[in-house]
Amino acid sequence: MKIETHIINNNKIAEVVTESTIINSIEDGSDLVANIYYQDFDKIIIYEKNITPLFFNLKNGIAGEILQKFSNFRVRLAIVGDFEKFESKSLKDFIFESNKNRQINFVNSLSEALEKLSN
Repeated sequence: MKIETHIINNNKIAEVVTESTIINSIEDGSDLVANIYYQDFDKIIIYEKNITPLFFNLKNGIAGEILQKFSNFRVRLAIVGDFEKFESKSLKDFIFESNKNRQINFVNSLSEALEKLSN
């Protein structure tokens, strides 16, 4: 796992770059947010491909637990991916509601993530 640093408008943003799945469990999510937070980042970009598919099944509660960790640390998160492929209405509603606030955003591209997190 590599952390790419982006500095935009005096905002320090961590982009997690890896080919492997880095969030397989609630503990992995907790470890990631704590690790990056203690590296002096409060804005993080991760990719959908690096998150277990179980995260996107809201019935199991993994997404809620992991995203609560980001909220507890007051770390803003952008998840980059193609979310149109998910057919779950509850997930689509969850993404829509998340994107209304600034804490957690689901976006389609790195440039969109950087824009959201630099404001």
